[in-house]
Formats: sequence, C-alpha cells, structure tokens
Amino acid sequence: MESHETYWATVALLDWQVALGADEAIGDVPVDRYALETVVAKPVAPVVEGRRPPPPPIPAPESFDAPALAREAAEAAGDLAALHRAQEGFSLCNLKRGARTFVWAQGDPAARVMFVGEAPGRAEDQAGKPFVGAQGALLDRMLAAIGLDRTAMQADRAAYVLHVLPWRTAGAGMPQAEDLAMMLPFLERHIALVQPDVVVLMGNAPCQALLGRAGITRLRGQWAEVLGRPALPMFAPEHLLGRPAAKREAWADLLALKGRLRGSA
Repeated sequence: MESHETYWATVALLDWQVALGADEAIGDVPVDRYALETVVAKPVAPVVEGRRPPPPPIPAPESFDAPALAREAAEAAGDLAALHRAQEGFSLCNLKRGARTFVWAQGDPAARVMFVGEAPGRAEDQAGKPFVGAQGALLDRMLAAIGLDRTAMQADRAAYVLHVLPWRTAGAGMPQAEDLAMMLPFLERHIALVQPDVVVLMGNAPCQALLGRAGITRLRGQWAEVLGRPALPMFAPEHLLGRPAAKREAWADLLALKGRLRGSA
C-alpha cells in the first residue's frame, strides 16, 4: 500500500473512533495509576485587595462601683436643691429606666419629723409625689391624729415625707438590695441636710436600708438610731390598708412619736 493511501486510511480510522466517542489519546505504554503518588493541593485563601485585618477584640468595660459613685455625688451636694439634681441625674440605677417620674420629697424641710416610706408605687410614679392615693389619704389621717400635716409650713406641725427610693420598682415586695445600696448615700445625705429631730421608718425597705435589718413586725415600736438621730420603725400605710387589725399597733407607735416630740420640744 502506498504511503498516501496509508495516510488517508489512518485519518478515516481516527474519524471513526471520534464518532464512537473517543476523545482522549492513549500512549503506547500502559500507565499504572496506582503506582503514582497522590498529591493533594493545599487550599489557598483568596486574596482580596484592600482588605484590612480584623480589629482586635474590644476589652470588657470596667465595672463601676455604683454605691461609691453615688456617695461621691451625694456628698458633693451642699443643699437640697443640689441633692435633688444629683440624685435625679444619677444614671447607674436601672430603676430610672423603667420609671415615669422622679419622686422627690414633700413637706417643709424644717419639719421636726421625717417619714421615710417604701418605694413609690404606680400612683406615686404617675403623680410624681410621695404617698398619694389610698395610702396617702391614710397617712394624712395618721399625721392629723397627732397634730402633724405634710402641707403645713410651721415646723412644729410640719411633716417631711419621702420614699427610700425615688423611682418606682417593678412589681411588689422588697426592693432589690443593690438598688437600696445604690440610693442609700442620697438618703443619708438627705437626712443630714434636713436634720430632723426624729426619723420614722415606715416599712421593711427603709429599715433594711438605714438599720441593716428587716422584719417590720418585730422592729416596729422599738426605738433605734439613724445617723445619730432617734428612729422609730412602724408599719407603712400600704401595710395597714391590707391589715386593718395592725392599726392598733400603728396608733401606739404614733402616740410614742408624739410623746417623744413633746419630750424633746
């Protein structure tokens, strides 16, 4: 067979193989695929132009000693107006975020008696004044029974009233210990600025804050001392509204307060 015929025969054979689906040439010598070393390429992270490395982790904020900061702010107040601003502007107490208004004191600061009640309730939060609603009406009758009035401007008849906390607490029951500790410096400064002859602690919260003890049923009627001043624990008006039988003990405590005021006049 001539060479040109061999060439065209080979081309025809290749066309026939392509038509059958052959798409790869095979060498003359077999290749042992199992004998070949398997090389796995390592993944390479894509390079993004202009990409900055991630920032370092942000350190946790330093913890604040809220009671210490509160004491610093309270002691810097030289009068009641400054104390009002300092306490109302104190932002570390979480109660402030959930309250509607800041509940300050009511009455003549020259009064001989300071009544410290428990935390403001819903009515006080709405009115922005201490002891309103049914418990406020009961307190006014209790004060009137011994010749006192929180609206009077005469020191011998006036009563100065406030709550142990200036913001409403969530739900009923005893305020949280951390809230009492945080607001205690403001309360102590309040007492130091007013300088009452007697401090009346109406309920568990003021007893816990100022005496370090709770259990008003055991404490009531027993004279104690707060910042060098005589203090008398007694039931809060809210307690008396739910337990009318306790009004007998409350009346005895009011008479003891009246006698103390007369004896120190």
